[in-house]
Amino acid sequence: MGKVLIIGAGGVGTVVVHKVAQNADVFTDIVLASRTKSKCDVIAADVKKRYGVDIKTEQVDADNVADLVALFKKHQPKLVINVALPYQDLTIMDACLEAGCNYLDTANYEPKDVAHFEYSWQWAYQDRFKQAGLTAILGCGFDPGQTGVYTAYAAKHHFDTIEYLDIVDCNAGDHHHAFATNFNPEINIREITQNGRYYENGQWVATGPLEIHKALNYPEIGPKESYLLYHEELESLVKNFPTIKRARFWMTFGQEYLTHLRVIQNIGMARIDEVEYNGVKIVPLQFLKAVLPNPQDLGENYSGWTSIGCRIRGKKDGKDKTYYIYNNCSHEAAYKETGMQGVSYTTGVPAMTGAYMFMTGKWSGAGVFNVEEFDPDPFMKKVAESGLPWHEIVDGDLEL
Repeated sequence: MGKVLIIGAGGVGTVVVHKVAQNADVFTDIVLASRTKSKCDVIAADVKKRYGVDIKTEQVDADNVADLVALFKKHQPKLVINVALPYQDLTIMDACLEAGCNYLDTANYEPKDVAHFEYSWQWAYQDRFKQAGLTAILGCGFDPGQTGVYTAYAAKHHFDTIEYLDIVDCNAGDHHHAFATNFNPEINIREITQNGRYYENGQWVATGPLEIHKALNYPEIGPKESYLLYHEELESLVKNFPTIKRARFWMTFGQEYLTHLRVIQNIGMARIDEVEYNGVKIVPLQFLKAVLPNPQDLGENYSGWTSIGCRIRGKKDGKDKTYYIYNNCSHEAAYKETGMQGVSYTTGVPAMTGAYMFMTGKWSGAGVFNVEEFDPDPFMKKVAESGLPWHEIVDGDLEL
């Protein structure tokens, strides 16, 4: 049904390529591009071996609009899937507008010089995409992404009004390293070391980094200490579901991970400003990224599960109702299928699914959209078929 161009050859990009190749009847032509073409070639060879599908590969500097435009005009994709770095969202969106391509990403833009997550930069593209007759789909990973679709599904089928939303993200896996991050270390450490925030009664409430925490029970996993932090989908969900009185995001961390994180911060390795070393300016966090285990290499020895979902309270037919919708994903199964661990898998599968929705006309419209603005039903069916089945607990104890 059309050509797709994927930017980014990391763990998530690898999963996306596998998944689009599994749907070659819809993604009839696939191009993979990144700064390092050799990474793309390795992924393409693996996909060819597994599925017999040919992947074209290209080199591109995603910080350079002219470079991106030249690539897009060469291949003329119907959709660009951006699984590069969040710093590059705006240059890729600019290039899509110039080259006449539709756009999808998995994480919102953030500037390089400050750890700050906000949709305002990308929402500002609304008029330009609308006038160009192009679609931009924001935040179509798992969180953000599938959690937004879960919320839309709950609103459509289970609630008249959603009042309380808690997104819970548990990684109960073991990668057998003393310290490693499950996705880009630079982005991961920036995300969890900033102040927390949650939404309550029409305003944002700030907290210290990982200041609020409690043990929550996760299905088939058990109790895990869960920490409140800010996550970008909260911003769009409270906008698109204005009956929400409170929205929070929780993520699990082990004590060994937190101990390493405190040391990294205390010795200055989490800094994102430049320092001078032997006459060369370096960013400590970027140097740390270079010496930490590559998230793409964690999958082989990764055991255990992830569990991500939405715990919702609200009203249906005038009565109080609770609803918990979630997915549990096996790291081992993800690795067996794609060569990547479960965190990459749970981001890459929804990205392909959102792209599938667009390519098949299930999600459409000119402008900039968050995923919860579309019909959740076809996405829910496809994502379950594609490796992320979902489960529901109605009127159970949400613990929150």
